[in-house]
Amino acid sequence: EETGLPSSPVKNPQKLSWLSSPVRAVVRLRRTAHAFKKGYLPGDKLLQRQISLGKGKLTSLSNQASLNSSQYFTFDPADPLLVTKPKRRKKKSRNPRVLYPESSKKYLPAEHGSKAKRFLLLFVAIICFQILNAIENLDDNLLKYDLDGLEKTMAREVFGQPLVIERVMGLLKDYLATHVHNKPLVVSFNGPSGVGKSHLGWLLAKHFRSVVGAHSVLHYFTAHHCPVKTSIHTCQSELSDTIRDMAAQAEVEEFIPMFILDEVEFMPQTLLETLGRFFQKNQTNEYLNAVYILISNLGGEEITHHFLQNVSNDSSRPQKDLEELQSALRPILSHVHPFWAGVEIVPFGLLEKDHILNCFYEEMMSEGIYPNASHIQRLAGQLSYYKKAGKEFGRTGCKPVVAKVNLL
Repeated sequence: EETGLPSSPVKNPQKLSWLSSPVRAVVRLRRTAHAFKKGYLPGDKLLQRQISLGKGKLTSLSNQASLNSSQYFTFDPADPLLVTKPKRRKKKSRNPRVLYPESSKKYLPAEHGSKAKRFLLLFVAIICFQILNAIENLDDNLLKYDLDGLEKTMAREVFGQPLVIERVMGLLKDYLATHVHNKPLVVSFNGPSGVGKSHLGWLLAKHFRSVVGAHSVLHYFTAHHCPVKTSIHTCQSELSDTIRDMAAQAEVEEFIPMFILDEVEFMPQTLLETLGRFFQKNQTNEYLNAVYILISNLGGEEITHHFLQNVSNDSSRPQKDLEELQSALRPILSHVHPFWAGVEIVPFGLLEKDHILNCFYEEMMSEGIYPNASHIQRLAGQLSYYKKAGKEFGRTGCKPVVAKVNLL
């Protein structure tokens, strides 16, 4: 009975082996297709894993050969022409030559210039012309007042004051170069008696009367125009009216008037107050274009003391002394009247004996007297002097020279 029964366990393994072969082929085919999609085969992946794990070269090669050999399917290798990237086209280089039609003449295209360049050149030319015109106008103004001639006259007739001449000429040239100003020019001549302050004022009045006319120059002496017996209100009104009339007339004629006021130390406070109103900035144009010269002995003692204390042979010292004197005199003069705070101060120093000899020589020549050297020495010896550092400085300057010569 046992031999007659069918043996099922023997038939099942054959059936399974018959069914598993196609299944394995399908699985292997899917794996291969999936590997192609990813760009590499399973054998390559297995080989990379073996190399990373440090397995032998022979084992990896045998495994790769066994994996690459397929039992059921074979695949053709990829075409290298299809795998390589397509080459880019090379751009053709343009011909630098200009090609012209055969039926037309060969000429370059016309270049249209920008009009902005022409406008820029015209603008630059106008600016240069305006600058040259302004320079010529400045020169014309200086020529109108003949300041070069004035400088030569001052250098010839004013003795012992080279810094004063340089300072005064610098102020006049800067101010008279143009006719538009925001304030009048006010210059104060200060120093002891006989050092040339009034003489320089007389030279300025004489020169400007010859170039701009007598109606544009006022030479005012306090003792003469406003004596003690005269009412102060009368002096105020007369001085104010004179300045207004001269300033208005000079504005019409396009001249700058000059007001030279001597003996300012004798002016009463009310007259100084009237005079100070014309020095302010908030005025009409005719009062802004004017030159005022104030001459006085105010600060003379301080100048004499400072001069004698700083006598030196150093050539650079006089300029420093001038600056120090200006700083020392300003508070003293501002105490007399506040308008001196904005005034250009020009201090006059003491004259040496040689300068006084020159004063005698010029005075004798002007009076028609033969200037004998021994005679001049004798007259100069009659005056008193300060003696300091081997030099002699006149106590009264050249003031007594005229009286001494008139006695001859």
